[in-house]
This record gives sequence, structure tokens and C-alpha cells, in this order.
Amino acid sequence: MVKSKLEQSIIDALEEKAAAHDIDIVDVEIVGATKAPCIRVRLDKLSGDPINLDEVTAQTAWVSDCIEALDPIESAYTLEVSSPGMNRPLRRPSDFSRFAGEPVELTTTATEGRRSYKGTIAEAHDTSVTLELEEGETVTISYDEVKKCTLKPVFDFKGSKEGK
Repeated sequence: MVKSKLEQSIIDALEEKAAAHDIDIVDVEIVGATKAPCIRVRLDKLSGDPINLDEVTAQTAWVSDCIEALDPIESAYTLEVSSPGMNRPLRRPSDFSRFAGEPVELTTTATEGRRSYKGTIAEAHDTSVTLELEEGETVTISYDEVKKCTLKPVFDFKGSKEGK
């Protein structure tokens, strides 16, 4: 995954302490204005169980302390700590393996041709991911070219009508 040096330095600092708190650093993203950016940190439990709001709140203090010690941004910034949500970002090869068979939306840094893909993770390898696209074709993309990838949840609003 392509991350800025600043984002990667925050990820590295947080990951050093995360295991002691039974936390997985899902993603770090810096967005907004350069004078007052927002640092978004997405957390989950190491066990793979979903994290709830109370647990996110309990983890925010050490995350804030860790980022403050790193002092990554000279000006004021906002820290936003949350769960990964329904559109969970995928950052590491292990994330792609964990969610094999799930629908995703992926953007690459490719300078020629197609940049955006929607499909299902067919296979996840150490250096690349293979997607089965909505159009029926397959494509293999190196993780070095992945700019952003998020899960795309499927909602079934029809539900089961058994017994009615």
C-alpha cells in the first residue's frame, strides 16, 4: 500500500505499542488542510472481533500520547480515533487474505490505463492481490500499486420472508 512517509511513521509508532493493548492498527490517514490536518486512526481488536465505541474511547489516550510523543505535525491538528467501520480499509497482505471472497473497491497509482476497480478478492499473495471484477475478468495488482482499498459491504434489505 502506498502511504506517505508521515502516515507510515505514525503507523510504525502506533504498531510498536498496539500489541500491548491487544489492538490492531487498521489504518492511519492524514486528511484536510495542511495548516490544521486531521489524523484519522482506525483501530480493531487483535483477536479479529469487532471493537465497540467504549473500547475505542478507552484506547484513545495511549494513541494520543504516542502521536504526541512523535510530534508529526508542527501546527495544530485534530486526532480522530475510530473503528474501521463497514467500509474497512485493507492495508496489509494479511488484511487481503483475511477478507478473501469479499467485495472491495480498489484504487491504484497506475499512470496509464485503469485506476479504479470493483470486484471480489479472488486470491491474496505476499506481493499482490487478484480481483475478480464485476465485469467478469480477473486482474492481479501489486500491493506497491494499491493507493486505497476498502471493503464494500453488501446489504440485503429484502430479508427472509419465511413464515409470512
